[in-house]
Amino acid sequence: MSKVNKIKKGLNINMLGAAEKIIKKADQAEFYAVKPTDFQGIRPKLVVKIGDKVKAGTPLFYDKFQPEVQFTSPVSGEVVEINRGERRVILEVVVRADAVIEYEEFIVGDPANLSREEIIKVLQKSGLWPAIRQRPYSTLANPNDTPKSIFISAFDSAPLAPDMDYVSKECTDCFQKGIDVLSKLTDGTIHLNLNAEYPAAETFTEAKGVQINKFTGPHPSGNVGVQINKVDPINKGDIVWYTYPQEIIAIGRFFEKGIYDATKIIALTGSEVKNPKYYKIINGASIKNLAAGNIDDGELRYISGNVLTGSKITGEGYVGYYDNQVTVIPEGNHHEFLGWATPGFKKATASRALFSSLLFGKKFRIDTNINGGPRAFVMSHEYNKVFPMDIYPVQLIKSIMIEDIDKMEQLGIYEVDEEDFALCEYVCTSKIEVQSIIRTGLDLMRKEMS
Repeated sequence: MSKVNKIKKGLNINMLGAAEKIIKKADQAEFYAVKPTDFQGIRPKLVVKIGDKVKAGTPLFYDKFQPEVQFTSPVSGEVVEINRGERRVILEVVVRADAVIEYEEFIVGDPANLSREEIIKVLQKSGLWPAIRQRPYSTLANPNDTPKSIFISAFDSAPLAPDMDYVSKECTDCFQKGIDVLSKLTDGTIHLNLNAEYPAAETFTEAKGVQINKFTGPHPSGNVGVQINKVDPINKGDIVWYTYPQEIIAIGRFFEKGIYDATKIIALTGSEVKNPKYYKIINGASIKNLAAGNIDDGELRYISGNVLTGSKITGEGYVGYYDNQVTVIPEGNHHEFLGWATPGFKKATASRALFSSLLFGKKFRIDTNINGGPRAFVMSHEYNKVFPMDIYPVQLIKSIMIEDIDKMEQLGIYEVDEEDFALCEYVCTSKIEVQSIIRTGLDLMRKEMS
């Protein structure tokens, strides 16, 4: 019987707008985008220009540091935009989709009969290699490394996160084939991590070639960083790869069909969504069709991902490569009379300062107002209440701020990434942008250790 890892520190943020368990096939979007900014640590080099015709699986750009890693179009059609930011950094490569999708065909075979090198080569060529990432640094996995283990978090504990058991229940064969592929990439253990608080789908419980670990407790129990910390911690020099169920299903489907089928299921969530539910889309789709007629009026924040770690997009923006939900909440551009001095019956809180802390189970309409600006960064122990790893979070953050490499190593920089500190940022009375500090530290360590 699997050991249950009990996560005691953390916080569940009770929000309105959870997706009803109905899957609807979304109307095909007109535009799709692949965003280099979704992939940490890459230097994109374009292989297409505006006006080029592409198929699903045609390369759009590659990584300068790993030229073999291709980032491919999710649909067939015409490249219509290459959007750039400051210093001409590529933000999006946009494709106008054909009415009927055409696919590049790849030569694949039974993973059991392929070598590790053959599997890596075809995954890189197809555009599916980015589905596998590594700790430390949370960058794309380096195929020249052999990880000591591979982790799969089969549940998401973030606010309004989709139910991975529900999303994956009809994909048992593809999931198993994806596991078979992963088994050729490591000599170590493949850890499949489940939520112990409810029965998991057979897709996961019947999977072969994995070690099942169970977790219970509040968010961030579903974060792969927390799971690695509790099951197989990373020390200096260790490398662990990780991925998620829908990415594994996509890999399995690729080895069944020989085409890059970027279909995935996302949850449209949030208090401003009239009918939150699940939608089957092609990855990278514009959310314009999903939002049309289904969003309340007002000044709104559209987020690709969850409210803690997602990316701000427009009402016609694109679903991120790794995102399994889109969240719509009110903007918080308003001044509140008396602020923290009000009773706060309608406010979500992580402290006992408001009456709403007594309303157990109540769900709240939360906006983006952060209720103040940056203040002195003081030791208040509020991070320790929501950070479940055996790491001193404040000390690590301060060591990053002064760029003390030795202290960063000693304090556990190799085990974390931004999402592990998202709750620290949420509860921070000093309004410190904790996640961006962690990313700065990871980038610094990667530069210094390369």
